Amino acid sequence: MPKVGAAAGFTDDLQLALYLCYELNYTDVPELAGISEWDPDLVRFRQRLEAAFEHALREAAAPVRGSRSLREDIRRLIADDDGPSVSTHMESVGTRAEMIDFVKHRSLYQLKEADPHTFAIPHLRGRAKQILAEIQSGEYGADAPHRRMHSTLFAETMTSLGLDARPNAYLDELPGTAMMIPNLISLFGLNRTHRGSLVGHLAVFEMTSVIPMGRYSRGLARMSAPTTARRFYDVHVLADAEHEHMALDMAIALERDEPQLHDDIIFGVRCVLLTERMFAERLFAEWAHRRRMSIQPAA
Repeated sequence: MPKVGAAAGFTDDLQLALYLCYELNYTDVPELAGISEWDPDLVRFRQRLEAAFEHALREAAAPVRGSRSLREDIRRLIADDDGPSVSTHMESVGTRAEMIDFVKHRSLYQLKEADPHTFAIPHLRGRAKQILAEIQSGEYGADAPHRRMHSTLFAETMTSLGLDARPNAYLDELPGTAMMIPNLISLFGLNRTHRGSLVGHLAVFEMTSVIPMGRYSRGLARMSAPTTARRFYDVHVLADAEHEHMALDMAIALERDEPQLHDDIIFGVRCVLLTERMFAERLFAEWAHRRRMSIQPAA
């Protein structure tokens, strides 16, 4: 197995290696045919990757002074976040090409949406476990007749935009910041010691979803995209309006049952805000570079 450097946590190479290790838990990986997700050598390698990733997260997501009221702390951290907004860009001035690029970047997570969080259901107990299971049933469209999995709706968005909706179809062209989104959830979901961080992560995902999802839908409408491309976002506007309250209640229930997990829950909150910021900054940097290249005079 290759060595893992202590400062490698956010690099594209480490995120790709970690993504492939995790992906064996979700689907077949042709390049790793014949290797089990529980192969001892692979698990040891994955643990080294996880340690480097977690070290980078703890270095970058600096601790904050909290009020010790979890509800107030989570809401304040979300309100204080000033990262660049991809959804605002898409609603107002984003191009169709940029929207397609964004959808490709999110496909690594959205095509298996809910699965990484679901791994944590056995790690919880009591009311927090019940709420997580209820939220996840909605993500899978199992909470009412005739509803569909959100991952299936995202695949339809991709197809409607002329994209390949097969898992990992665009993995070779995506940066580490795109892989970091699902990697973070897999890190938290697959390791029981990170159950508090997983709950904090999901709380932020649900509490910050409704407004951005509406923006993406309106942006696609502005771009004259078909209705099928917008359905994924429209469904989230409705579903997450309920889930955002449930997710916060889940975090509070977990803290009530296991008060020692308060800081872990907050760490999960800070990590999702950090990785989403890195994701957006990388996207905007790539788009700015493309615009500069497109207007350069011919030699």
